[in-house]
Amino acid sequence: MTQAKDLKLVPGRVYRTRQLSAWGANTARLAKRLVAGGELLPLAHGLFVHPAKSRFGPVPPADSELMRVFLDGEPFVFTGPDRWNALGLGTSALQAMTLVYNTKRSGSFKLGQRPFQLRRVAFPKDPPAEWFVVDLFEHADQAATQPEALVGALSKSLQQGRFDRKKLKEMVETYGTKRTQAWILPCLETAA
Repeated sequence: MTQAKDLKLVPGRVYRTRQLSAWGANTARLAKRLVAGGELLPLAHGLFVHPAKSRFGPVPPADSELMRVFLDGEPFVFTGPDRWNALGLGTSALQAMTLVYNTKRSGSFKLGQRPFQLRRVAFPKDPPAEWFVVDLFEHADQAATQPEALVGALSKSLQQGRFDRKKLKEMVETYGTKRTQAWILPCLETAA
């Protein structure tokens, strides 16, 4: 019988039940025993975290760690109001759940008491700020704004050199709808 102290569980790391097979043949029973012993905390069906400890108790896993395991290592990117507001284009929206674009799943999920909205959407490997600009225009209604209101702020930001024009053009032509292109491309021309 494997003892909890014999396991090499990493604090803050998320595990799937099947990943416990290295320590025992009956992974469901092992997971149940580790949860009972406080070594693992359940997050969702088949997902567990070996909690990092703080003086205030167990620390929840990072969103990126949670998504890494939940999506089985498939690419993903966090987006939504937090990223859109940081662009400095005048939005100040809040969102009740974290928006995650990925290549595997769509839907609303609650993982470790935190809500996530997953969407299968195309995105670059390492999204630059310019991609988030395109994403904001695509989802202006979710940022409690209208594309018309964003145009002036984007033109001003381009005049100030806050965004790379070439990269923004590439991002909008690759990831933007015709509607979004109709909003952003004129900003690139007039702000020159």
